[in-house]
Amino acid sequence: MRDSYDYLIVGAGLSGLVLAERLGSLGRSSLVVERRDHIGGNCHDRKDRNGLFYHVYGPHYFRTNSELVRTYLSRFTAWQDAKYRVNVFAGGTYWSFPINLGTFRQFSRNAAATEDDFKAYIARSALPIPSPANSKEAILAAVGPELYEFFYRGYTEKQWGRPAEALDASVCRRIPIHTGLDERYFKDEFQALPRDGYDAMFEALVEASGAEVLLGTDYRDVLPRVRYRHLIYTGPLDEYFGSRFGPLPYRTARYALEELGAEQVPTGFAQPVLQVNYPGPEAFTRTVELKHVTGQSSACSNLVREFPAEYRPGESDPNYPVPGPESDTLAAKYRDLAEREPGVTFIGRLAQYRYLNMDQVVGAALHTFEKLRDVRG
Repeated sequence: MRDSYDYLIVGAGLSGLVLAERLGSLGRSSLVVERRDHIGGNCHDRKDRNGLFYHVYGPHYFRTNSELVRTYLSRFTAWQDAKYRVNVFAGGTYWSFPINLGTFRQFSRNAAATEDDFKAYIARSALPIPSPANSKEAILAAVGPELYEFFYRGYTEKQWGRPAEALDASVCRRIPIHTGLDERYFKDEFQALPRDGYDAMFEALVEASGAEVLLGTDYRDVLPRVRYRHLIYTGPLDEYFGSRFGPLPYRTARYALEELGAEQVPTGFAQPVLQVNYPGPEAFTRTVELKHVTGQSSACSNLVREFPAEYRPGESDPNYPVPGPESDTLAAKYRDLAEREPGVTFIGRLAQYRYLNMDQVVGAALHTFEKLRDVRG
């Protein structure tokens, strides 16, 4: 480690490594400090003992409508086209999800139901809530109590550790509802995974950046030993300020990998689609079988089972900011501090305390680079 750099970057996830690469293209030096033992943040992936990819921290499905983001990342990876399909398992049955005409046909036990039939059902069932104040009201206004209770309530409470009425309306609004036979979870024009895995893409970013990377290190341990011109911070927003207003709520999860031999998956797959959600009494919320979209050919497979939990600093890693009235008010106080913090750029899902998709994170990093490129001193 040198004694001085142009930039000290806290966190080796998407935000940090994209900015390290972009700043490196201008000849600026960066030290990237990451307290985990790997790069890539929550997008980190690995191969199991059978050589099959899995996502260590839950599924990360890349998709975008931004040509800028797609073109930029394509410099560091080739792509494997992916069609992300999700089911819900409840009552001993796999249900098409997100809710669509196929789901309605299953639910109504009427295989001949038409789109008009489904629209008429929604018109009868949806509650007249013109401005939903929370996630429960958002779904009640969209499809009504019956589908809310069956598909959303249990899953939401397990995932977020609080009832849907305590969450911002945007949380459940992220899940689309289709009245036709459209089973796509996302409608983005480009949907794919890095062909050789996220880790290979991140390694290419590091190599292009020329940055020095310190793993397994808390940036606060480095501060007394290094000089820098500007700090780029991608960690938890409240943590930077010593949680002076109190901790912001996050959700985390435990991820259990199940490596499945050929004898356990006679058809080559353990479940019918990439992801299966469990809204019932199970302790886990979803299982992911990434082999459905990696293009890998094997008689074996793997599942990652996700067990959500409340984030406890020092015991787990923060995954999801929890959008809601109380957290929004608290986050606003920290954002105000961040805006007035000299010589520091706060960027990324944790540092901005916003639920951002991967392409949004990359786009924001590219935009931030444009603002930083002419900064001197």
